[in-house]
Amino acid sequence: MSDWSHQEEQDYTKKLDLSLFKKLFVHMRRHWRNMGIIALSMAVLAVTDVILPLMTRHAIDHYVTPGLPAGAMWPFALTYLLIIAVQITAIFFFILLAGRVEFRVAYDMRQKGFRKLQELPFSYYDRMPVGYLMSRLTSDTSNLSEAFGWGLVDLIWASFFLVSCTVSMLLLSWQLALGVLAILPVLALVSVYFQRRILKAQREVRKINSRVIASFNEGVMGAKTTKSLVREERNFEEFSELTGSMKKAAIRSATLSSLFLPLVISISSLATAYVLGSGASRVLSGALSLGTVTAFVSYSVQFFNPIRDIAATFSEMQRIQAAAERVVGLLETEPDIQDSPEVVERYGDNFHPKRENWEDIQGDVRFENVGFTYKEGEEVLKDFNLHVPAGQTVAIVGPTGAGKSTLVNLICRFYEPTAGRVLIDGRDYRERSQLWLQSSIGYVLQEPHLFSGTVLENIRYARPDATREEAVAAARLVNADGFIMKMDKGYDTPVGEGGGRLSTGEKQLVSFARAILHDPRIFVLDEATSSVDTETEMAIQHAIEKTLQGRTSFIIAHRLSTIRKADRILLIEDGNVTEEGRHEELLARRGAYYRLYTNQFREDRATQELGKPVAQPQ
Repeated sequence: MSDWSHQEEQDYTKKLDLSLFKKLFVHMRRHWRNMGIIALSMAVLAVTDVILPLMTRHAIDHYVTPGLPAGAMWPFALTYLLIIAVQITAIFFFILLAGRVEFRVAYDMRQKGFRKLQELPFSYYDRMPVGYLMSRLTSDTSNLSEAFGWGLVDLIWASFFLVSCTVSMLLLSWQLALGVLAILPVLALVSVYFQRRILKAQREVRKINSRVIASFNEGVMGAKTTKSLVREERNFEEFSELTGSMKKAAIRSATLSSLFLPLVISISSLATAYVLGSGASRVLSGALSLGTVTAFVSYSVQFFNPIRDIAATFSEMQRIQAAAERVVGLLETEPDIQDSPEVVERYGDNFHPKRENWEDIQGDVRFENVGFTYKEGEEVLKDFNLHVPAGQTVAIVGPTGAGKSTLVNLICRFYEPTAGRVLIDGRDYRERSQLWLQSSIGYVLQEPHLFSGTVLENIRYARPDATREEAVAAARLVNADGFIMKMDKGYDTPVGEGGGRLSTGEKQLVSFARAILHDPRIFVLDEATSSVDTETEMAIQHAIEKTLQGRTSFIIAHRLSTIRKADRILLIEDGNVTEEGRHEELLARRGAYYRLYTNQFREDRATQELGKPVAQPQ
């Protein structure tokens, strides 16, 4: 299991940030109409809630106290029923629209979040664990949508009711009203005290929740490794420790919330006691009518309900602010690699490409004094120069950490140089759009990723409009047709999640066919044969020979036998090219490449003859 303390997860320590919620409102502008109707419905509901005690006061003072017959109350009864009908209508609309807002906000947030993830460069995924991203687009967005769908309802109703109720109480008896309002400062102090602590606890809960989801993801994806290393018990202990931390933080947050609301209720009860005591004496002295005191008692009881709702809403805002910070943080993440406004204007962006303006790519690649340093400060390349003419096949070999993958990631513009420039067909590739370049690149990884679906769907992933015949032709070109046709349903056989039903070699060949169907001008093979058997390696080697003709190709090679026919071989050590030439030339020099090749040849021969590697003489 990973040491989650070292994963990138931003800590948020701000107080309640209303500007953050303004940003969310901007993202939800398409729902403003529904929110407006909800606000109107809740305003109507709040006003009718204030009118009903006045109706009770009128009934007591004009019908009950004078002892009028029930028949005289028909106009009053009809008016009362009309008010109830208005209430029911308002309730219907706010429930209907609040539900719509909740689900549509979640939909929009996830759409925008997923789109942002498509825009962010490769470097972002190097830093951000998958589980954290999943947490933002699942539980965090659900919390936000629920808050805006239903928390908004409570806040609007409470605000309108408080204003209407305060005005009504002041008109009925300003003396009693002031006694009730005197409780508010105490409630404010209690609210501020608890809100700060609830916010801190909720942020901790959200942060640990992201780590829990990330741990789930890693546990599932690494199940085979866990089983083979007998790590089940240790993994469970680590996961229990993580969820235990979340349980403690959640209990702490729940304890604070459970103390907060009872305190508010207890304080508000003092106001009701004051109204009952003072109001009763005023009725006996004739200063107030019984109906007025009855209405006032009703108001004093109801008055603190919206205050509790507002307090609870602010507590909820404390809770969802942690989620809001993460979602807004994702939506407002600036990519490390961005096309300039001038480039976007001419060539378009990832979602609105202007292909009619795209120049054809020939595949001439040049590095001019390129330097590259990762954000952590690790320098990989310095004053690196390289020219690869269009159509040439270049193999890149060297020890782990020498800079091989960094080199091809720079070619693909997954990263950009921190110094110098990379030229494609003689022009700095930053003068063209990312999509212009990456649409002409085929990339086959050491551990290729297949998507859930059939073999055919995976081959056609980059070109969904490709015909079945074109996909089959691509598979035949890379020698994948043979094993595909042996499967139960041939090209219509499901590959399973992540291609789990196929062997590593079979996944390699399918990903190779996928890249060929894309018809790229620049091809990158990243350790494509390091994890396959000898037979599959031969199939991939033949595929390389057939498919790379006429394309600019970069082959990161672990098995040197696969690159003997490359036009050039570069031996990279510490970010520099230390040897360069064709296979035969490098062997003739008897340098570092010669030693690498002969050592690997001996190991392979020993494996074939004895079934296991043998120690090499020093």
